[in-house]
Amino acid sequence: MKQRIEELREQIHKYNYQYHVLDKPTIPDSEYDKLLHELIALEKAYPQYDDPSSPTRKIGGSVSSQFHKVIHKRAMLSLGNVFSYEELRVWAYKITSIYPKVEFCVECKIDGLAMSVTYLNGSFHQAVTRGDGTEGEDVTNNVVTIKSIPLKIPYLKELEVRGEVYMPKKSFVKTNQARVLNGEEEFANPRNAAAGSIRQLDSKVVASRGLDAFWYYLPQGLSLNQPTHYDSLMWLKALGFKINPLTKLCSSIEDVVSYIEELSLLREQLDYEIDGVVIKVNDFTLQGTLGYTEKAPKWAVAYKFPAVEVVTTLEDIFLTVGRTGKITPNAKLTPVKVAGTTVSYATLHNEDFIKERDIRIFDKVVIRKAGEIIPEVVSSIKDMRSEQCVPYVFSLQCPTCNHQLVRYPDEAAHYCINNDCPSRIVEAIAHFASRDAMNIDGLGIKRVEQFYQLGFIKTFADIYFLHRYRNEIIEIPKFGLKSYENLIQAIEKSKENSLERLLFGLGIRQVGAKASKILAETFHFMQTIMEVNQEDLSGIRDIGPITSKSIVEFFKDSNNRKLIDTFHECGLNMQYKGEAKKTSIFTNKTVVVTGTLSSWSRKEITDFLYSMGANVSGSVSKKTDYLIYGKDSGSKLDKAMQLNVKTLSEEEFLKVINDA
Repeated sequence: MKQRIEELREQIHKYNYQYHVLDKPTIPDSEYDKLLHELIALEKAYPQYDDPSSPTRKIGGSVSSQFHKVIHKRAMLSLGNVFSYEELRVWAYKITSIYPKVEFCVECKIDGLAMSVTYLNGSFHQAVTRGDGTEGEDVTNNVVTIKSIPLKIPYLKELEVRGEVYMPKKSFVKTNQARVLNGEEEFANPRNAAAGSIRQLDSKVVASRGLDAFWYYLPQGLSLNQPTHYDSLMWLKALGFKINPLTKLCSSIEDVVSYIEELSLLREQLDYEIDGVVIKVNDFTLQGTLGYTEKAPKWAVAYKFPAVEVVTTLEDIFLTVGRTGKITPNAKLTPVKVAGTTVSYATLHNEDFIKERDIRIFDKVVIRKAGEIIPEVVSSIKDMRSEQCVPYVFSLQCPTCNHQLVRYPDEAAHYCINNDCPSRIVEAIAHFASRDAMNIDGLGIKRVEQFYQLGFIKTFADIYFLHRYRNEIIEIPKFGLKSYENLIQAIEKSKENSLERLLFGLGIRQVGAKASKILAETFHFMQTIMEVNQEDLSGIRDIGPITSKSIVEFFKDSNNRKLIDTFHECGLNMQYKGEAKKTSIFTNKTVVVTGTLSSWSRKEITDFLYSMGANVSGSVSKKTDYLIYGKDSGSKLDKAMQLNVKTLSEEEFLKVINDA
């Protein structure tokens, strides 16, 4: 399970970056939500593999380096999701079972870009994206071009208002028409278009895109004498802010369900995209009582509309090769519009997926999409199957190098184990240069593939000799001298990275970003890691026997040792630059933190415990060694006491670490 958890974390980190930073999502929301919920369930079931850097702790996306970074005065949290009325009723019951008379405010979930705007002395002052929830991008010059946003309001004190910037459907059509005339790639959907527009460096371009915004939250509501969320929206409307006219108060969760049904019927008639409905407890005081989880308010939830399903023809099945040699079957589809986007391809995951669903070439298949680019093949329609549709035979040869494929025990995927396979090499080099590894900007998968075909890069080490091909590279169409200089600068900068990035970039089987960090923190030097045996690794938290074996075998390989020698000669850093872990009473202990702490944020105490060698978990179990609790601790403290887990109040915890 550890391998699956780390695989999910790596995938979700990548998809978060594609969605929130690049504005180029590669999987539909439905598939992303499945992965995230699978990870949440696995982390809950296996708390020993908890990781403070898990994407389940993450809100929103990363911050682009193109814009000035701004720390939010109040964290911009995301919302928890439900996907059925039953889940929605369960959420509501947790509240109404304690507080029977609850009023809900129901709003359309606008498919756009979350935004915070502030006003000073009655004037528009600043606009900041949500970013990672703590820190966002200053996009003031772009947001100020949105015509519906008031530049002056009749309120002179500081005011923060939050909402969603979106692109109306008519603006989306007009923008894509202009892009086609200019020979540019069309935006995939209005959300993608809105995000891409807001991140334009030229505000004149933004002004031409016809963006709009709805405002749905007043963080200072209670302090401004607004007793309810709905009252605060009406107050904002009176100030000149655009509030969604479909916002409605409901006195019961069944009224909420009925209204969601109405909105789902209205959905296609609206001039803006909505991908669900947001339900909030209306009373501000009750919101404060209900509080928050680490990443979302307990008093609000988003109901996501079911994914859109369409039927098309599966024209062919073809295989692709990943950096580890993993083979992925893909479906070539007759192009079809799904939720406003033309879809031509879909992943089929593995051989078992195809067999279980009896998917065949030339089948009519149901594909599902929740508003993004790559759909999921749900099923084949057997009643529409012709005689030419024969069962698909999974090839046992690599599509690139024709090497025999293997399937490991207890794994659904097939692998090409030929280390000289061109597809494996290209994918591996792209991983080595990726953001979470050596972070070489300008060396993405397409560029690596191009350099590989030209013979410039065949191994990781070749990256550090690219300067030899200066004259050839600057002649590549759409590259030029400036791009070359930026790439060489990024390559030189990567030599300074801390050891864990290099370890992760090497792509050692079973060794993800977290395991790489643990190895670097534990042994500090590459040379030390190269000489360890399985016994040396056996006592290290989160480094199990399979991972240990993989590490030892990797560094036994003479080719890998030669690679490290070459890196050393090229001047790459070979030691850990981070702060060394301290030994404490928490070393190798599982610790859970609950409640509100006065001296620490949740991230601060998690980082501190991790630096003290602790394994920080999100749930209490028999394996928990310590529970640190603050105010409003709730059920975790009760469970810890039932299980006789050692509990420490915040004051007791501070005394323990001060005495130490």
